[in-house]
Amino acid sequence: MPHRPSILVSLLTILGLTSLQAGDAVQDFWFNGAEINRYTLTQSRYGEQHPGHAEFIFVTEPFLTEQQVKHEHGDHPSTDVLKLNALRTFNTGIYSYRTMTSTFRPIELASYPHALKTTTSIQDWCGHAFQQINRTKSGWNVELRSYFQDEADQDFTLTETWLEDELWLLLRIDPAQLPTGEFQAVPGALYTRFTHQAIAANQAVGALKNEARRTTYSLSYPALQRTLEIHFDTEFPHIIRSWQETDGAHTTNAVLTHRLMNRNYWSEQQPADRAKRSTLGLAPIAD
Repeated sequence: MPHRPSILVSLLTILGLTSLQAGDAVQDFWFNGAEINRYTLTQSRYGEQHPGHAEFIFVTEPFLTEQQVKHEHGDHPSTDVLKLNALRTFNTGIYSYRTMTSTFRPIELASYPHALKTTTSIQDWCGHAFQQINRTKSGWNVELRSYFQDEADQDFTLTETWLEDELWLLLRIDPAQLPTGEFQAVPGALYTRFTHQAIAANQAVGALKNEARRTTYSLSYPALQRTLEIHFDTEFPHIIRSWQETDGAHTTNAVLTHRLMNRNYWSEQQPADRAKRSTLGLAPIAD
């Protein structure tokens, strides 16, 4: 749930040290409720295209920097983060897929060059998998829990590098800070889990193409034959309009259809609130 920003973040924003285009933009936009985005989704899976939908929920919250969970009580070191809950829902033939990636990115870019945490869960009729990556002083701690034998349970560390899943948040705060040229990056969790690839850094190439109204950020992995393109508004708050993921001959597409701002959705939890789902192009579950 959103809150007013800390004095430190407010001061940094006023001084322009967050690299935002407008001094108070982070306060005026991100600290006044959640942004809910709904996309039509065409998900590539098993060599075929499957219709579905995706929801991107952006919201700010205080975050404990040591425990790396939401700061709900007590006097502990914390920072303001922009959180993205990215959900996808689609069917492959008779059975259903539900996925969610939740990433926590401090708004204060100067002190926090990377996200602090990202988790991903995938559920389908065969089973489910869970992945968590936490930021540490020495790099990334990785946990993987999977029902597949070859993946099973894993715990290991990675040296400091970019995570693809954190770039969606950096794009919304200040796309000028996105990595370009050649660099190392860990591909998105949905890609590594769907393809059963190792969670590891790969050589990547990033590029920004600026136009008057739209900007495209492309991220390609030559060795994986994979490219991600995110199309967003050039002006702040850099709304994400669509994206494409191309993996060899297979492509996943998503296009923004509905967007709601300043929503305290966690309080819209009563039966009478079900009808509000239509404002996002989502059907309520029948009684």
